[in-house]
Amino acid sequence: MIDSKDDKKPSPDGSLDSTLKFYVRKMHYQGSLMINICDEELIGTNIVSESLNINITKDFFNELITNEKEIGSLLERCSIANLIGRRVVEKTLSLGLAKKDSIKIISDIPFLMIFKFY
Repeated sequence: MIDSKDDKKPSPDGSLDSTLKFYVRKMHYQGSLMINICDEELIGTNIVSESLNINITKDFFNELITNEKEIGSLLERCSIANLIGRRVVEKTLSLGLAKKDSIKIISDIPFLMIFKFY
């Protein structure tokens, strides 16, 4: 599990609450699928650290609003992923697509970038 102040936990079967959604932006870049996913509850958040100021906006992420099952499929298919939030990062770890050491925590929010090389 990721250490953060957010105390929402997966259910005993490992899935997240099915009512919780994810905001997704997909794009094709040099023949690869690139996805940007954030946990729904982070939309409208401004994350500030010493050297960063990140605005998580609906304008950027609002191409698709989806569930945990669909993001699992997107994560499996993509070549590049930019992920923001505890739930999407936990899902990625559960799929074996990243290691916990790759997660960056900024203002208590997990961030993860994945580049798959084939």
